[in-house]
Amino acid sequence: MSYQGYVVAAYAVFALLLAWDYVAPRLQLGRELRAARLLAARRRAPADRGAPLARDLPPEE
Repeated sequence: MSYQGYVVAAYAVFALLLAWDYVAPRLQLGRELRAARLLAARRRAPADRGAPLARDLPPEE
């Protein structure tokens, strides 16, 4: 009776989870940094009170 397949599968799952634990926080950090940059840009930009709203613009073709 050989456990080789089970051991290989277990190591493969472990490697995938280890890789995901490395990648996931970096993806989240990128999303958070992008959101912070967009918020800072919105706060820096002067509000144009006379500009039409997107819902009032003619539809693009």
